[in-house]
Amino acid sequence: MDQQTRQALKHDQFIDTAQHGLEWADQNRRSLIMWGSIAAVVLIVAIVGGIVYKHRSEQADNAFGNAMQTYQTPVVSPGQQVPPGVKTFPSAAERAKEASKQFVQVADQYGMTSSGRLSRYFAGLTYIEAGQNASAESTLKQVASGWNSDLASLAKLGLAQLYRQTGRDAQAIEVYNDLTAHPSTSVPAGTAQLQLADLYEAEGKPELAKKVYATLKDKDAKGPAGMIAAQKLNPAPAGGAGLAQ
Repeated sequence: MDQQTRQALKHDQFIDTAQHGLEWADQNRRSLIMWGSIAAVVLIVAIVGGIVYKHRSEQADNAFGNAMQTYQTPVVSPGQQVPPGVKTFPSAAERAKEASKQFVQVADQYGMTSSGRLSRYFAGLTYIEAGQNASAESTLKQVASGWNSDLASLAKLGLAQLYRQTGRDAQAIEVYNDLTAHPSTSVPAGTAQLQLADLYEAEGKPELAKKVYATLKDKDAKGPAGMIAAQKLNPAPAGGAGLAQ
């Protein structure tokens, strides 16, 4: 086969391939246009969704900041001098009631944002401070069941505190043991164990507390929790607040 014939065959093959592509494109033109349109719509929706989410996140951040400002408003005693224009509250409970309303509003309105989820947690904490125990428990349980492990752990820690305040030590112990078995960045196992030991001390069970401290000291000798445990086991002579071995 001479060079000219080979070139002609290659040319014919290219034409056949190109023709096949054109025929396929013509046959599937409607499908291509449809899928191309869908892809364009999806892209547009994604862009618009991102813009909307960013805008709502900024709104949520601002609203959360306002709620935190309320939560940090000074509490003053009757007759205490206050500079003109400075907002105050007569008690921590009254401040917590007002802050919880704002946190709940942010959580309800911007629940899909990080500030909205964080607001739900703070709503639970302020409910505790305001003495609204039923609302505190249901709110913290809602946060504790969420997908964010760090926030869920913090909510569980808040629940344990609520259980202790309401005389449900057995439930608090269950929570501390669960947090120990499932540590997170926000609540390491050592933190949960220190809280558990503190509960035992409050119950007048120093031997159980000592056992927890000893375990912490052995497992985390150089960590913050282990060092605190060591201090509890071997208090300084002037301290007198620990558990002597």
